Formats: sequence, structure tokens, C-alpha cells
Amino acid sequence: MHRVIGIGEILWDVFPDGPRFGGAPANFSCSTSELARNSVHVSIFSAVGDDDLGRQAIEALGTRGVDTSLIEVNNHSTGRVDIELDDTGVASYHFAEDSAWDHLQFDDAKRNAAAQCDAVCFGTLGQRSDASRTAIQAFVSATPPSCLRILDVNLRPPFVSDALIRTSLQIANVLKLNDDELPYLAKINEIGGSAIEVMRGLADRYQLRFVALTRGSKGAIILSNDNASDLAGRPVKVADTVGAGDAFTAAMTLGLLTGNDLDTVNRNAIEVASYVCSKQGATMSFPNHLQINPGLKS
Repeated sequence: MHRVIGIGEILWDVFPDGPRFGGAPANFSCSTSELARNSVHVSIFSAVGDDDLGRQAIEALGTRGVDTSLIEVNNHSTGRVDIELDDTGVASYHFAEDSAWDHLQFDDAKRNAAAQCDAVCFGTLGQRSDASRTAIQAFVSATPPSCLRILDVNLRPPFVSDALIRTSLQIANVLKLNDDELPYLAKINEIGGSAIEVMRGLADRYQLRFVALTRGSKGAIILSNDNASDLAGRPVKVADTVGAGDAFTAAMTLGLLTGNDLDTVNRNAIEVASYVCSKQGATMSFPNHLQINPGLKS
């Protein structure tokens, strides 16, 4: 059975009407587990506080079939993002600092988990503190050479560091980004040209096996060393887009583990992301036709 691990922040998005469970690694792990339906062992390496939000987070992950044994409980508060909506519905975000997930520790249990990992997904926000940056990079570096080391870029000012992005690219072998993040990476790496040319440039510079670009309603591009899949989006009535990118990454990860061709991987990931956009919330169950079993080719 394949083993997939999400690493980084666990937090609650606190809206005026109450908190909602989230965080990119948590969304990724939940979506991976729901899409694979017991055909993959999914876990998450993160931390929560010894508080109500922490206990609720662990319970929420467990109900989605995610192994929570790598979650640390420490004496810092569970992460939260306070979200305010203006009169037009536009949100502003304030990330609580010095949260539980800022204090990750890499120990023997994490080293053993890394050694058995087939795919690991990590981001940049989760590395905003020295402690968690050290732990996350140590975990990723301890995975086998065959492991998919997926960097899902998440630019969240003021927690953006060009040096951190470059270091993360150096230890990754798969990159996933969106059409807002691509120009930023092109700029800091001084790579010009079309979207595919920038993606090729990043793949060549950092020896990436795959690069994926999501473009919202315009679809997505996934390229490898010798192939590229450029597919249009799927028309859908959008309820909200929260978690759609994380679901795309989950579906892409399972598709790559299955060994499907890039068009199949891309098409399935777009379908999954579109389904998430059609529903409220970041994590959910998926209908049977969207299930991806890495033990079987689609």
C-alpha cells in the first residue's frame, strides 16, 4: 500500500460566523484519503495545541481516514487565521503567530515515516519558523529517492521568502503552483517566456520530475521531462474555491502514483478540483467516478 504524507500547518479559518477547519496540508491529506478510499495510507505531520480547536482538528482528520499519529500536541495554541469580510465580501486574513505548527520536531518516528513514504506534500507557509523549517526540510530530505517530493507553493504575505522558495525547490522533485504564483517564481529565478517555457525552465534548473500549473476555470498544465498535458477547465457553478487547489494536488499525486499518462492525471485532477468548487467547504467525500486507486490504472 502506498504511503502519502502531508506536512505543515493545521489551522482554523475563523470567519465572522465561526471557525472552519483548514490549512493546505490538512486539506491535501483529507482529499487524498477520500479520493483513495482506503487504498492508500494517508497521514499528516503537523502540530496542534492542547485545546478545543486542536482536539477538534484531530477528530476532523480522523473522520476523513487520515492517520493522526504524527501530529504533535504542544503547549502552543492551535493555528488560526482570523478572516474579515468587507461590504463586498472580499476577505482579509490575519495569521496567528507562534502557533503549534510553528514548533514541529523531527525525531525517530518522523524519520521512520519518511523512509517509508511514496509521496510527501509540503509548502512554504508551514516553514515560516526556524523550528518547523528545519523539521520539514529534514523530513523531505529523509524520503527515498523514488518518493514524490511535492512542493505546493503557497504565497501568504508577509510570510514569503525568496530564499526559502529556492531551497524548497532544491529538495523537491515535483512542483505545483497556480497562475498567480508562476510569475513570482519566474521573476525570482529570472526565467522568461510563456507559461510552459517558465515551467520548463524551473524543471530544468531544479531537476523536477513534474511541474503542474493550475489556472482556475482555464484548466491546468502538467509537464514532465518528455511530455506535457494542457487541458481546458470544466464549466461549473462555483460555490467557493476553498480547497480546490489542494484537491487538485491530491488527485494529481494519486494519478502519478498510479502511473497514468499525463492527460489522464490532469483530466482527473481538473474534475476533482471542479467538484470541490461546486461545493461549499474545503474537504468532502467524492462520488465513485472520481475515486483514484493507485493499485489500478484508470
